Amino acid sequence: MGKRLTENLSSLYIGAANSLKPKQAKRKIVAYVESYDDISFWRSLLAEYENDKRYFEVMLPSRSSLAKGKKSVLMNELGSRLGENMIACVDSDYDYLLQGRTQTSRYIINSPYVLQTYAYAIENYHCYAEGLHEACVTATLNDHKLIDFPALMKLYSEIAYPLFIWSVWFYRQHNLSEFSLLDFCSFVKLDQVSTRHPEKSLEIMSKKVNRKLHELERRHVEALEEIEDMKKEFRTLGVYPDNTYMFIQGHHIMDNVILRLLIPVCTVLRREREQQIHDLALHDIQLHNELTAYQRSQVDIEVVIRKNPHYQSSPLYQMIRRDIEAFLKIAK
Repeated sequence: MGKRLTENLSSLYIGAANSLKPKQAKRKIVAYVESYDDISFWRSLLAEYENDKRYFEVMLPSRSSLAKGKKSVLMNELGSRLGENMIACVDSDYDYLLQGRTQTSRYIINSPYVLQTYAYAIENYHCYAEGLHEACVTATLNDHKLIDFPALMKLYSEIAYPLFIWSVWFYRQHNLSEFSLLDFCSFVKLDQVSTRHPEKSLEIMSKKVNRKLHELERRHVEALEEIEDMKKEFRTLGVYPDNTYMFIQGHHIMDNVILRLLIPVCTVLRREREQQIHDLALHDIQLHNELTAYQRSQVDIEVVIRKNPHYQSSPLYQMIRRDIEAFLKIAK
């Protein structure tokens, strides 16, 4: 009896263990990404399209080296092997907006086996304005809205938009010596931000942008008509004055705009919560315990924002989904 029970338990254990293994009947689709930071973004997106017939494995472009980056994904031997079982997932950078004016841009736009972010990079999605308040709440455990982030980023975008068009124009002209991406970013960063009057930082930025705009318009009168045509073209690509921040260099938006907003906001929210604890504590022991518990529950906003998932409602994110669905139709 005991021996039979042991055998039955062993059989059940083996059966359970086997059920945990990936089904061999499933087709594996390898998705190559640019860097470690990209794996989580693409993993969570592609997981939505897994079923009992297929699954995705997200990985870096090389098993034999530490090579990373867009060029490693697209321009080495992987590029010639992309197909129904192997895809590339890359940041758009400016390649989406260049609309085929370079070899890389043409390849990304035309290949059904390349998925792109449409936004400049994944960082732009983490900075999606509709989710910034939730990020602050997660970091500080305080739901007080100090700043209307969507309204502020809309205004930021409207200020940056005309100079952004010029930035892409220079890229299309292959003229980066006169006005590089780094030059552009220097005009659209936020300096010290006041949580009471964040608009003051935008006023300073606006003055710098307008000065540069007047300079470029004087020096390149011949480009003014083309600039207006680009604005019309960009609307068909989903680029508008109020969402420009999604197409500006991701690291810049994260480090020189969003974190310069969120860090002071989170500092104020934490001080508010700590002051509330001070005001409500009945004695020193309760004060100490409550402050300790609150401080242990906080999360660094830089950690929270890089894991912010609220971009999934973004129209650009839906564009990636449409590309995945189109790929899956030809990869049956």
